Amino acid sequence: MREGTIMKIHYGTAIGSVALVAVHILFRLTQGFAESLEYESVIANYQFLPYAGMLEIILILLSVHGFNGLRVVLLELRQGRRYEKAVSYGCIAAMASVILYGSRTIIIASSGGVV
Repeated sequence: MREGTIMKIHYGTAIGSVALVAVHILFRLTQGFAESLEYESVIANYQFLPYAGMLEIILILLSVHGFNGLRVVLLELRQGRRYEKAVSYGCIAAMASVILYGSRTIIIASSGGVV
């Protein structure tokens, strides 16, 4: 994929993340801080499927944005075709791992299982 396209994705994920995290914060303000951290409250939030879906989207947006930023920083340290491929594929693998593990947590919590 061309670097210009990758950077457009980077900027898009930044804008999307800011918007959805703002909604997340506003949703958290409906409860007191201590109350929002209680186990029952957290599980109830995950069982509210629209909110769990929004958390999943936030997870994906922040993972894509964060690991692409890491990729850019690492590519500025050193050049070379093999190094660039290793960094790109390594960041993709790490991003996929974070998304899969986070999604697993959201699915287990939303289905009523023990996290």
